[in-house]
Amino acid sequence: MASSAKDIQLRELKDTVSQLKTMVSEQTELIRSLRLIIDEKSGHEKALQEQVDYLTKKLFGSSSEKRSDDIPGQQNLFDEAEMEQDPSLPEEETVIREHTRKKKAAHEDLFKGLKVEKVVIPLPEEDQVCPVCGTQMVLIGEEYVRRELEFIPATCKVIEYYSQSYGCPSCKEGLGDTEKPVIIKSQVPAALVGKGPASASTVAWTMYQKYANGLPLYRQEKDWKQYGAQISRTTLANWIICCSQNYFQPMYDYFHRELLKRSFAMADETRVQVLNEEGRRAQTQSFMWLFRSGEDGLPAIILYGYSPTRSGSHAREFLEGYSGYLETDGYQGYNNLPGIRRCSCWAHIRRYFIDAVPKGKQYDYSQPAVQGVQYCSRLFAIEDSINKKYPGDYEKRKQLRLEKEKPVLEAFWSWLDQQKPVRNTRMDKAVNYVLNRRDTAETYLEDGRCSFTNNLSENAIRPFAVGRKNWLFSNSVEGAN
Repeated sequence: MASSAKDIQLRELKDTVSQLKTMVSEQTELIRSLRLIIDEKSGHEKALQEQVDYLTKKLFGSSSEKRSDDIPGQQNLFDEAEMEQDPSLPEEETVIREHTRKKKAAHEDLFKGLKVEKVVIPLPEEDQVCPVCGTQMVLIGEEYVRRELEFIPATCKVIEYYSQSYGCPSCKEGLGDTEKPVIIKSQVPAALVGKGPASASTVAWTMYQKYANGLPLYRQEKDWKQYGAQISRTTLANWIICCSQNYFQPMYDYFHRELLKRSFAMADETRVQVLNEEGRRAQTQSFMWLFRSGEDGLPAIILYGYSPTRSGSHAREFLEGYSGYLETDGYQGYNNLPGIRRCSCWAHIRRYFIDAVPKGKQYDYSQPAVQGVQYCSRLFAIEDSINKKYPGDYEKRKQLRLEKEKPVLEAFWSWLDQQKPVRNTRMDKAVNYVLNRRDTAETYLEDGRCSFTNNLSENAIRPFAVGRKNWLFSNSVEGAN
């Protein structure tokens, strides 16, 4: 009986141990699941906080990407002196001769090129008598005192063309070989737009005000009224569209053909709203594309093109027949264009890391995002040094890029492969953005004429973006074109 009781007790203990093991296993699995949930929630919270910081910076912070890294006690990822100057690049010997420093020019430089009108202020006749002896005084010289800038407002005038008629008096008297009088009229130059009052100077000024100064047509309408001309904004728009189609389109087509002959091109795109477009709502976003020539030493060609969507088919259609390098941002619509070697913009790559830097941590070099910025800044420093020392020497640029920048790139890729950022954070987006463009990010090493960034395109499209903030939208597709 005693043995049987012990066996029962032993079995009960074994069952208890088994139950406890199962319970421990279940609790361990629960803890692991809860940790995963906590990590996911923490990552989501971090991503949301990053988004808040990013939007706050966009609204109230500086838009410049320049950073002041000269902080006492801080060690940069790269030596500060090397960031500004690569000692391995050959130095050009400069001979400084003794000289006298010229006085800094002021108004002469400000008004250089303007017509100068000299105004002499004579002494009143009653004051031209010597106060001591009463003798009539004589002019002995003049002295420059000051200068001022005078603004002459623009004026409008109406030019009326008359055609003169010439008749033959002999034929009128029946002395010639014809029974009808012979009359010849002088040819009046054709109107610029239909039979309207538009002149070349009027339309040119309207275009300049809108596209260079960002002045909307409704404000130009008021401006013309102040000059005494009643011209509606609709008329101004029709003038622009008509002249663009009749005079600019052939020139645009010519430069388009010339651009396709180049070997280096750049592209960018920005949003534009068109109100009256068939089959689309007024709130639908359309796009203005920019295509331009690259840094090949030839005269620049810059062209705009309207498209209702951001589809890569527009880029494919515009660049049909082009074969060469294309510098762009990270938009995938430029992928798989036939005959094109794509170059990624390093300014965009650096921007992703800058946006990933935690708030208040821009000088904390233990932060991975700050380290990413430093790698990019190192490349920018070398690139600037090369361009300053050898401007226009594309072979030298290629050689030094391979010698100085490629090792930095290799270290950058190695560092990037080791990064394990939290999912959906800005650092995660930055790492994935760069890794997905690893091949195109190094394309610029193949030829010294390849651009390191797409900044030339962004600078060219910026006036359009600034103007858009003023005129807001285009009324028609013709106006957008």
